[in-house]
Amino acid sequence: MAQLYDRAADVVRAIFDSRIATPATLDPDHYFPNGKRFVARWAAIRDEAFAAAGMLNRVPRFHDVMPAQADISANDGRDWRVFIMKAYGVTLAENLRRAPTVAALLAEAPEVKSATFSFLAPGKHIPEHRGPFRGILRFHLMLSMPSDNSGLPACVMNIDGMPYRLADGESLLWDDTYPHEVWNRSEHVRVALLLDVWRRDMPVDMAVLSRGILFATQTVIRIGGMPHSG
Repeated sequence: MAQLYDRAADVVRAIFDSRIATPATLDPDHYFPNGKRFVARWAAIRDEAFAAAGMLNRVPRFHDVMPAQADISANDGRDWRVFIMKAYGVTLAENLRRAPTVAALLAEAPEVKSATFSFLAPGKHIPEHRGPFRGILRFHLMLSMPSDNSGLPACVMNIDGMPYRLADGESLLWDDTYPHEVWNRSEHVRVALLLDVWRRDMPVDMAVLSRGILFATQTVIRIGGMPHSG
């Protein structure tokens, strides 16, 4: 299954790479202006993530949701847990009810196709990998970033060879088809809100292909379901 996923992702990436040439990080004012709404409410969103963290042992690990990507989730015996509220346009109503601030913001931002609280265990390393296609962009909103001994953010995200350290309330919009890895070099859980945002200004053929991929993914989710929390 993992090999099939990797081959399909390689083909899709190659198609998008040939038609869309943008840098690894992008201007949120242009590509995701609604991101400001999420940033403005980051403290309330953090409270909802902390409430979910109170039952963290019942929140699925990433490879429970995506078994084909166990190589980046189950690689070191440390947890990467994901509390999914929306996945590729499919709302997980039970989880979303536990995050009313996020729910209200999503209602105002239909371009957001996925919304997840991400919990990285102390010492967790997500090795370098690439996302499957450029039809969506990734928005990181940091909710709880541990500090290192010098007071700097202890969790580093390397995107296309560049390190990024986001403090609480800071955000980044980026293209996850570029090589990236994450390392939580601390003794505390790192908590972030991850949003997948529809890429605006795509060529028509790439927009059509992206909608097809989203529809196929939604169909798989609705048929097979997705692990809930609680």
